[in-house]
Amino acid sequence: MTDVAAQPPASAPADLHTSDAARRRLKARYAQEARFKFFGLAAVLTAGLFLVLLLSTIVGQAIPAFTAHQVTIPVEISRADLDPDNQGEEVLRRVDYDAIVRNGIRSLFPYAEGRSERRVVSGLISSGSSVQLRRAVLADPDGMLDQESFAVPVDDVGDLYYKGQVSEERRLETTGIASPTGTTGTIQVLSTANDFRELLADVKNFLGEQGDEVQRELESRERSLAQAIRDLASYRERLPNAPEGRQAFFEEQIQILERGINGLEATIRDLTVELADLRERSQAPGTAEDLTVELPSVLVEINGGVVKASRISGAGIEGEVIVPLTSEADAAGGDWFVREIVLPERNRKLDDRSLIYLDQLRDDGRIERTFNNIFFTSGASREAELAGIWGAVVGSFFTMVVTLLLAFPLGVAAAIYLEEFAPKNRLTQIIEVNINNLAAVPSIVFGLLGLAVFLNVFGMPRSAPVVGGMVLALMTLPTIIIASRAALRAVPPSIREGALGVGASKLQTVLHHVLPLAMPGILTGTIIGMAQALGETAPLLMIGMVAFIVDIPASPLDPSTVLPVQIFMWADFPEVLFRQKTSAAILVLLAFLITMNALAVILRKRFERRW
Repeated sequence: MTDVAAQPPASAPADLHTSDAARRRLKARYAQEARFKFFGLAAVLTAGLFLVLLLSTIVGQAIPAFTAHQVTIPVEISRADLDPDNQGEEVLRRVDYDAIVRNGIRSLFPYAEGRSERRVVSGLISSGSSVQLRRAVLADPDGMLDQESFAVPVDDVGDLYYKGQVSEERRLETTGIASPTGTTGTIQVLSTANDFRELLADVKNFLGEQGDEVQRELESRERSLAQAIRDLASYRERLPNAPEGRQAFFEEQIQILERGINGLEATIRDLTVELADLRERSQAPGTAEDLTVELPSVLVEINGGVVKASRISGAGIEGEVIVPLTSEADAAGGDWFVREIVLPERNRKLDDRSLIYLDQLRDDGRIERTFNNIFFTSGASREAELAGIWGAVVGSFFTMVVTLLLAFPLGVAAAIYLEEFAPKNRLTQIIEVNINNLAAVPSIVFGLLGLAVFLNVFGMPRSAPVVGGMVLALMTLPTIIIASRAALRAVPPSIREGALGVGASKLQTVLHHVLPLAMPGILTGTIIGMAQALGETAPLLMIGMVAFIVDIPASPLDPSTVLPVQIFMWADFPEVLFRQKTSAAILVLLAFLITMNALAVILRKRFERRW
């Protein structure tokens, strides 16, 4: 046997996991995973940022609405005036509480003698103050007879002023000696240290800014004029060659353009004159200025009085005395003050006289900031300071009760039948598909159904919670049915087999064994569906629950609105206080929704069983 020469070992194949190509693929895969994680984290952080921004905006606007200011005014109520013949409550209802409140607030400003001044004083408090006094007297007549004062709400603009949301203002310290020339009427206040020089410079800067705005407006009108002239030339050029049927149109357009050009030229002339005047005044730093309603306001507090400046120079002011001075004595630097209200009087709802009177009430210690009980205890109102959510909350409660009473038993019964008893045929498949489709139908479609059927056919009361509950029950039924079927399906088949094995009927098996085990899931789906219904607005708008309802509903048959609709209505009002109460109502609605969702989680955790 011959020796066989040993064959050299074949070279080992290149390792697929350690080659350069493998390392590049691995590196690319890791980079792809890193990018995916980065994009996922960025998406979560972006969503969280927008959520925080949304909540911070709502909370920031809502916080001021939870407090309100009240002013304590003197009231004069006597037994002889209220019930001279001992006739009881009927006499108490006929008392002129408006006059009592009006006389009370006016007694605090005896120097407001003119009709316009008295009207300003009466407007400092809410128009519903007399209603609150009337309620207090009817609730405790004997106790109110001993009261010499009564706290009433401040008007909504005054409430915003006390919260610092009307206008920015500056309070300037003075160094010179001020000399008033009188105590009432139109007087001058002169300073030895030119304490008004800084305010005069602010007025000049404001005039310069007004000039810039007029300049922009003038340039815009000049561009419009140039375009109108070009259009006019084009129409005049096309008129001779226009068809006979189009000549009347061209002539009409030419007349319109000619009138427009004349108007623009007049406006440009006025703006040019106004601009030249503003430039001249703003570029003359030492000249005195007349303070109109289009310029910042200057108020001088001296010798216990207040003077509203109508003309200002570096050395002094001339103006009307709003609060009479106690004397014409000179005031040393630091003993008198100057205030500048930056926003012009023309651009704010609170004029200077009202602002001064509100300051007087605060300085006298008659203003108190309290928790806004009215917001939680009253219904809708046209007056922002009197508007509350209680009527909408009660309406939402009645609506949800009707929705729950209708949707829960019907939804659970339908789910039990479809899951446990219904034969598996084409008819049940069609029913299941339609139930799933109904869950995706826009909610306003259910509102149209309620309008067409419940209101127009059955003649049910409009704007009533019972109708709203029926509409929302139709909308919530698919959600409850789907959730209940999923909960029933999650019960192990061994439960059914065991119950049937010991002799229970099909109905007993479902009611005594399957349904109790599925109830946590059913309740979770029901609560989620109810939370969705609580936040709905569109279907309720269709059945008239957007109506302005002042009274608190006493039953599901009374006219009412719901909290989402109340938010929708308030959001359309221009008053700042209504916008704040809109945000506050949103917080209340979010609190209800979070509570209902938390309840669903708790029920699931409490009763859920694992097999």
